[in-house]
Amino acid sequence: MLKELTIRNFAIIDYLSLSFEEGLTVLTGETGAGKSIIIDAIHLLVGGRGSSEFVRHGEKKAEIEGLFLLDGSDHPCYEKAREVGIEVEDEMVVLRREISSQGKSVCRINGKLVTLSTLREIGSALIDVHGQHEHQELMNDRFHLGLLDQYGGKEVQTAHDSYLDLYNEYEETSKQIQKLNENEQQMAHRLDLIQFQLNEIQKAKLVLNEDEELFNEKEKLSNFEKLFDALKTSYESLQGEQKGLDWTGLAMSHLETAAEIDTQFEKILEGVSHSFYILEDAARSVSAQLNQLEFDPERLNTIEARLNEINALKRKYGSTIEEIIEYASQIEEEIESITNRESRIRQLDEKIASLQKDLRLEGRNLTSIRKKWAKKLTQKILAQLKELYMDKTVFDVRFLPTKDDLFKSDGMDNVEFYITTNPGEPLKPLSKVASGGELSRIMLALKTIFSKHQGITSIIFDEVDTGVSGRVAQAIAEKIHQISVHSQVMCISHLPQVAAMADSHLFIAKKTSNGRTSTSVTKLEIAQKISEIGRMISGVEITDLTKEHAKELLQIANSIKNT
Repeated sequence: MLKELTIRNFAIIDYLSLSFEEGLTVLTGETGAGKSIIIDAIHLLVGGRGSSEFVRHGEKKAEIEGLFLLDGSDHPCYEKAREVGIEVEDEMVVLRREISSQGKSVCRINGKLVTLSTLREIGSALIDVHGQHEHQELMNDRFHLGLLDQYGGKEVQTAHDSYLDLYNEYEETSKQIQKLNENEQQMAHRLDLIQFQLNEIQKAKLVLNEDEELFNEKEKLSNFEKLFDALKTSYESLQGEQKGLDWTGLAMSHLETAAEIDTQFEKILEGVSHSFYILEDAARSVSAQLNQLEFDPERLNTIEARLNEINALKRKYGSTIEEIIEYASQIEEEIESITNRESRIRQLDEKIASLQKDLRLEGRNLTSIRKKWAKKLTQKILAQLKELYMDKTVFDVRFLPTKDDLFKSDGMDNVEFYITTNPGEPLKPLSKVASGGELSRIMLALKTIFSKHQGITSIIFDEVDTGVSGRVAQAIAEKIHQISVHSQVMCISHLPQVAAMADSHLFIAKKTSNGRTSTSVTKLEIAQKISEIGRMISGVEITDLTKEHAKELLQIANSIKNT
């Protein structure tokens, strides 16, 4: 849910800080007070198109920030955030967007700078803004198959996963065939090239980690004189007359005498004796190393030539020896594939035929399951529309004809929602429905069903109840409240019935101070709520009768919510 929203210097808003609750929040107020401006700000916060016109006159930039609370670790926002490397902690996401007076946008998610497309991707999992003429996914036929699959849940997902595994193998095999069927002259040139590359790599006879070992040996030979002097000085400091071992041996001899006189010196003697023998071993080891040291300038030249050869291969085929060897393995397979092209194509053609057969079976099974769920969805939507006094409506989840071998990643189906609201009229695509009042009710019926499946944190309705009144208005109010049971809902409305159903009621007003207009927001208590609903019922003048009517609407709303 959207928990907190802060807006600065946006249109006629100088500063607003709002806190939202779960359930249904209704925003009301006079026309032009700034209700839609708040929704516009939220829309921009989740990736909507920005413009310098949104920046308050005389200010350098507009700022919008929102805190969202996620419900559980399975929220789709987590996966989207992981894909772009954003950490989500304590089930909280903070979105921030700044728009400069030059029209430039700066977007952040949990403090990390992101592109507008990333903000839009994450925002789409958090908020669904639905205006009177904004169909979005529910009204766009490209998304209808996905919505049906969401409704079908695990059964559809399992069937789709089985199909998708085969489809991915089918696509990969098709690409291999296409590659082998390329122009023969191009294939011959390709074969010459990769054969030369393979010969060059094989001729080098690379060994894993060889470059590291050679580099260490080169460092040793390049610093031979320095190494020799260091070892020689070390040895001479330990071994010889009046050197380290002589003095340590002398100390040990005198400590032996002291220990014979007083046993408390035995421990010191033991330590010095131990050190003497360690130094003696070290001196022998240094001497052995000095005897083995030999400067070979030819070896240094050989190492440098070998490293140059390896580096030349790295520039062509990979940044490490392991990558070069792996590349050689890949082109070796490709050479074999091209050399045995005809037999390889026959093998792949046989594989494709087998995969097509299996894909048809899996695809038809997926279609069968989808059609079963389509019937259930149709019944569910018709039941919702009946509650919205559209009982004459005919709705159909239509499976459009497709070619038998037209395999897609989402199956073999093209699905589109069809509807007619008038008896005797033919069914038409949902996207072609034009009546504002009917469109609002159809959308609400769909939202009531799909809000449970889409996982959207918050849904915003911007005057979707325009063009309805009477019993239909009451039905719409109840439907919006039903949606708010599963998702936080914010709604701009001019209907008193919708306002009465609100769990939280915000009144939006304009005020003028120092010659500047700004928007204010007041959270209404019960008495203020009665007055505002009364104003929505009667218009300008609020009478005792309209207040009684407002109280009655609130009582009805509470009764409905309690049941």
